[in-house]
Amino acid sequence: MTITLNNIANRDGARKRRKLLGRGIGSGKGKTSGRGGKGQTARSGVAINGFEGGQTPIHRRLPKRGFNNHSRTEFQAVNLSDLQRLVDLKKLDAKKTVNTAALVAAGLVATVRHPVKLLAQGELKVALTIEVEGASKAAIAAVEKAGGKVTLPVENKPAPKKAFVA
Repeated sequence: MTITLNNIANRDGARKRRKLLGRGIGSGKGKTSGRGGKGQTARSGVAINGFEGGQTPIHRRLPKRGFNNHSRTEFQAVNLSDLQRLVDLKKLDAKKTVNTAALVAAGLVATVRHPVKLLAQGELKVALTIEVEGASKAAIAAVEKAGGKVTLPVENKPAPKKAFVA
């Protein structure tokens, strides 16, 4: 059978009739039309999320604790064992300087935007020149022991304020 404009139809079950509401109790959706009884929940615009019937809600009964430090620096941690693994897999060149961009290219850290901190977990067997934003003392010692070097950025500390002399 060819399809023409006068015999186009949806497939069986493609469209479902909506349920008629409020057409007598025998229909199953009569009287309140599935909205329950009277009151706030039967009306539109119900805003009772977290409301506990007048009892002090749980978010007010529990004590506040801690705070979020908005000026905290979020570091991406890199261990010595991770660097050694990447050198073994030839994803990092031991002769070149290892910096954040090289670590992103190797897939070890996610982004250049967050600073990288070198940690001392694991063992480093090759001499690497590493430029990162932070490093633990143990990590620096381990890299130097392997014959490498860690370069950290110089902090720009503000000059101390002079005391006011009257």
